[in-house]
Amino acid sequence: MKPIDPKDRRVANIVTGVFKPFIYPDGLALGDSVLQLDDSQDLGIGFHVYRMPPGMTTRGHRHNGHEQFLILEGELHESDGTIFRAGDLVFYRDGTEHNSHTPNGCLLAVHIAGPEITVE
Repeated sequence: MKPIDPKDRRVANIVTGVFKPFIYPDGLALGDSVLQLDDSQDLGIGFHVYRMPPGMTTRGHRHNGHEQFLILEGELHESDGTIFRAGDLVFYRDGTEHNSHTPNGCLLAVHIAGPEITVE
């Protein structure tokens, strides 16, 4: 097996890595941020680590493709009253609509297949 070329590997630590602010296509920023190594995808698409600050609520949205996430730290309260905690692995089917709130902040490992569609 040949050695891995350094240009073919990226490594970031979720504690010390630099998270980029997530900005919605219309320019709205809610304070959430993303650590993503694959820069061939738009920020927040594909696999990434997602940080929500305490008190944040996401916009209501519809999934354009399946979403899966693992709660690494904190709690996530869903619009239907469900509460996810550290260690919960969650799957949302394409077309699912919801929004999320975190009272004390949370950190998630996420895979999103395509851009979310804002719904009111």
